[in-house]
Amino acid sequence: MAITVMVVDDQEMVRAGFGALLDAQPDLQVVGQAGNGAEAVELAAALTPDVILMDVRMPVLDGLAATRQILADFTPGEPPRVVMLTTFDLDDYVYAALRAGASGFLLKHSTPDELAAAVRVVAAGDALLAPSVTRRLVEDFARAQPVVPLAPARLTPRETDVLRLVARGLSNRQIADELVLAEQTVKTHVSNILTKLDLRDRAQAVVYAYESGVVVPGPRH
Repeated sequence: MAITVMVVDDQEMVRAGFGALLDAQPDLQVVGQAGNGAEAVELAAALTPDVILMDVRMPVLDGLAATRQILADFTPGEPPRVVMLTTFDLDDYVYAALRAGASGFLLKHSTPDELAAAVRVVAAGDALLAPSVTRRLVEDFARAQPVVPLAPARLTPRETDVLRLVARGLSNRQIADELVLAEQTVKTHVSNILTKLDLRDRAQAVVYAYESGVVVPGPRH
């Protein structure tokens, strides 16, 4: 089955361009477009897309507020994965969006291949978008956040090791190579981490790792 996508942006040209690029992919289908966050909330409930590409700054209701509402109120089944669209990779809103449950973010000037790949990655739920940029963004904001120590009994030592590597942006295959484990074992550890910590996906795991002190932000350059 095709991955269903909704595009949300206040610029009609952007919506049309992204929609055309994604619809050209045999495994992707754009089922709706919205010009502001309020429209996005209504359409998400009606269309139940797999992935939503959400602009950050929009009139009526911005992308951050729309993301929070969609993920908090979604009831038909599995909530959609939300990818924030931003012009700048250090946009303040993006970190708040990750905390609100967005699965990652994508720069608007990304190539068509990067756009399609991002949708597939997020729909699969097995990797974090733009890990190096996301890590830098999370580190910048984590420095200003109070650290809530991780309860020792919640994760095993091995799960904690895996969480640290997830926070560095490594894929399951890279983590398996780093820890000399089978990739399926890593997948199991990641699943257990998300379940134990009540997290939706790897993006939230990265935020949690920094805010809990499992990973400490490096020095500023």
